[in-house]
Amino acid sequence: MYLIFIAMTLLLYLFFLVNLIAFITIGYDKRLAIRNKRRISEKALLTWVALGGTIGSSLAMSIFRHKTQKRSYLLKLAGIVMIQILIVYFLFKNNIIKL
Repeated sequence: MYLIFIAMTLLLYLFFLVNLIAFITIGYDKRLAIRNKRRISEKALLTWVALGGTIGSSLAMSIFRHKTQKRSYLLKLAGIVMIQILIVYFLFKNNIIKL
């Protein structure tokens, strides 16, 4: 039981870290865009989303008003979110994860 608690705590910290990195990365890319500097690739930004940074990335997009008009990016983001939702649904439906 104690090992499960430690594992869940570590996963929670990892979740926060990935979302923080995704948030900072979007904000930094917006800063680079304003200064007309070389930008962070969409692939890198979406990788953080796929790794679990969906909340941090979405929050940063709203706060910094970045990538909110780029349709191709938004479609890729939505695709990743849909896949994440399907994975969570599958895990709960098959009792791999229980509440």
